[in-house]
Amino acid sequence: MFPQVSRAKLCLPVVFLLVLTGSYPSVVSAHTVKIAADVGATLHIEPNDNPQAGQPSQAWFALTRKGGKAIALKDCNCQLVVYAQPHTAKEPPLLEPPLKPITAERYQGTPGADIIFPKPGAYQLALRGKPIAGENFKPFELKFEVTVAASAVNLSQNSQDVNNDVVQSQSQSFPLWAIAAAIFASIGVVLAVRQKRKG
Repeated sequence: MFPQVSRAKLCLPVVFLLVLTGSYPSVVSAHTVKIAADVGATLHIEPNDNPQAGQPSQAWFALTRKGGKAIALKDCNCQLVVYAQPHTAKEPPLLEPPLKPITAERYQGTPGADIIFPKPGAYQLALRGKPIAGENFKPFELKFEVTVAASAVNLSQNSQDVNNDVVQSQSQSFPLWAIAAAIFASIGVVLAVRQKRKG
């Protein structure tokens, strides 16, 4: 019923998908968990994990030690630095916003800061901390990548440039439906070959 398919031909759709997903811009989860030693954190940025250049954003860290116990700012000698990406190891931070205790969700007094990113683009937030006397966790450094969008004010001022960039980026990328169709087609081929081998 099904023609004999060689392994080389079977691998072709899989290789195509790997190349396609590697070249297509990835969507990064807004709530990435980072872990260093026995401390982990999840970064949240208000509003809606969508910081905009020139607009105030509140960044806060759901900071926990191994076992799930929350770490409050009062229990941690913490420092936040912000780098524009890319940056070199010896380059000084772009911003050093002061940390303040934030109460959000189930976290009471968790480390947070108000940040105004100067322009759209990629940034790195590095949270460093050491336990205050009596606390039992190891010193840590957690790095988070953040993409900052242009603000509505910048968009209206540069609407012509933005429209040109959107048209160019749309013409250079694959639509999501094409990627989904390729994935489903590859899965169908694999399932058909497995069914043929079993039968």
